[in-house]
Amino acid sequence: MALPSAHQTGYKNILDSLTTAVLVLEDNLTIRYLNPAAESLFETSMTRSQGQPFQDILVESEDALKTLFAAVRNGQSYTRREAEFLLTSGSRLTVDYSVTPISLEPTELLIEIQPRDRLMRISREEDIISQQETTRILVRGMAHEIKNPLGGIRGAAQLLDRELNSEDQREYTRVIIDEADRLRSLVDRMLGPNKALKLAPTNIHEILERVGTLLEAESKGRLHFSRDYDPSIPEFRGDKEQLIQAFLNIARNAMEAAFENQGGHSSEEPPTITFRTRTLRQFTIGNRRHRLVCRVDVIDNGPGIPPELLQNIFYPMISGRASGTGLGLSITQSIIGQHHGLVECESEPGRTDFIIFLPLEDTP
Repeated sequence: MALPSAHQTGYKNILDSLTTAVLVLEDNLTIRYLNPAAESLFETSMTRSQGQPFQDILVESEDALKTLFAAVRNGQSYTRREAEFLLTSGSRLTVDYSVTPISLEPTELLIEIQPRDRLMRISREEDIISQQETTRILVRGMAHEIKNPLGGIRGAAQLLDRELNSEDQREYTRVIIDEADRLRSLVDRMLGPNKALKLAPTNIHEILERVGTLLEAESKGRLHFSRDYDPSIPEFRGDKEQLIQAFLNIARNAMEAAFENQGGHSSEEPPTITFRTRTLRQFTIGNRRHRLVCRVDVIDNGPGIPPELLQNIFYPMISGRASGTGLGLSITQSIIGQHHGLVECESEPGRTDFIIFLPLEDTP
């Protein structure tokens, strides 16, 4: 930029202080400037990126690059909404961005980028939490309507059982009693855990290792485990036994999904589950911001979850398998919710990622 040094320094200080990501590209689409917000967004630095082609930090489509070159030639500004950027690291970003040609010789491009992922994620999480609460109310109402007549049916069957002299006839009343008990147990499981949390200092990696040990025994060594842990994650107050159950529900689903690929492309890639942990700072779960959050990814290489099922998998009785009850993930979401956390899922063929967020600070 052909600006006096003082002016240039002044403009740079202003751009450096912005929370909006700003890039300046030269007419050949090499990077002239990145502000700190852009460095953070694109996981790079000004020193490393200056003078490099734009494509070195961002994998863009040919059409998008042609549009940028056209903006250099004709000097026309334009805006894109909810565009998807693919970083060279493999991460995907959903952003709004505007491109403004700067009237210099040669023309340069000023690009302002607003990430949409965080806003979209917060909106999605609020929907999940709202759905959870609605489901909880519906299930409680249904449980009340089922349990009352079920208790009457069971009591009547017990009285009738006492009056019958024939052992063959008593067999029928016992079937009624057993089925009534089975339905009551099913309703209780739909309601999820009804015990108060027994909070104590908890290590997330101890929980994951316990789950891994159980699955290794169940799979008889046929399942490959990959671990990618952040050793700096501190302990937090949690109910260890309930959290083991929550993660076991997810990991069992992942194991069954990974085994579904056997006989297909999995002859080259064995059934695999990856446990990954990371810390996130100043992270929002729903509408609450937390100073420190633990993110746990449980990733399998199974066939993926059908898109039409993905939005509903945390509802009770929703299952993608004929033998499934559809209660495991609903119970998991309830347990994690009691810890003020949340479970999300991203899935595509060959990769399903259950993402669990748990606050690490005490939450009232």
